[in-house]
Amino acid sequence: MGKIVFIDFDGTLADRGVVPPPHAEVIREARSRGHRILLCTGRPRSLVSDEVRVLFDGMVGAAGAYLEVDGEVLLDRRFPAELGDRVRALLDAHDAAYILETPDAVHARPTTPARIASLMHVGQDDGSPTSTTGGDIVDALRVSDDLSTVSFSKVANFDANAPMSEVANQLQPEVGFVPSSMATLGDRAGELYLAEVNKSVGMMMAVEHFGADHADIVAIGDGYNDLEMLTDAATAVVIEGSPEPLLALADLVVPPPEQAGLVEAFARLGLTE
Repeated sequence: MGKIVFIDFDGTLADRGVVPPPHAEVIREARSRGHRILLCTGRPRSLVSDEVRVLFDGMVGAAGAYLEVDGEVLLDRRFPAELGDRVRALLDAHDAAYILETPDAVHARPTTPARIASLMHVGQDDGSPTSTTGGDIVDALRVSDDLSTVSFSKVANFDANAPMSEVANQLQPEVGFVPSSMATLGDRAGELYLAEVNKSVGMMMAVEHFGADHADIVAIGDGYNDLEMLTDAATAVVIEGSPEPLLALADLVVPPPEQAGLVEAFARLGLTE
């Protein structure tokens, strides 16, 4: 087989939630030449549209807790019930604006959609750029006063009354934390995930499923939750302007999605020749 390529979504594949047409075209071209191309995202399946999913052979979702290949679900890890209760209680105590992510839906308390919309300038005509990414999150939310029965894979938090790193410290060692990929949200935002799960977990399970060699693994990303997959891939492709720890791993650095960086990456890797 050819290469097996894992591509992050926000800031790598997509520009503010929108996939540039040249990126879609180059993925189709690489797949037609026998390469396997998978989305590898912190987003749950429920926050990836059908139009995006059909571009790929499969997806690693929820930052490694979920794997789907050719329509078959191979991995679906959730927070244990007791730990999930602790996470919700702690976030509620810190007045957090959080969402619980599952493959089928994203869940939130009734006050959360408006807080997210305000923080991300969704629909505002105040000179701030409208956030497409924030809009698709808000539109997808299922709201309820009672989230106790939600079995979730990951938590995305957008605001709290304390820095999220301090909140997350109270959940160690079972729960890991990464800053939000949306840097404008500041230090009171971030993602909580099962500490033993990361994108590389789903990536390596997909590699085993396809019977691929390590030398054929390519990972492309731009955020802190891409560190493990970039470390474990044979070839690490990093987006310009990424945090320094990622750039230090890079075999190749390419422009961001608004400049169709994947087109350059695929050409330099020989995926479209």
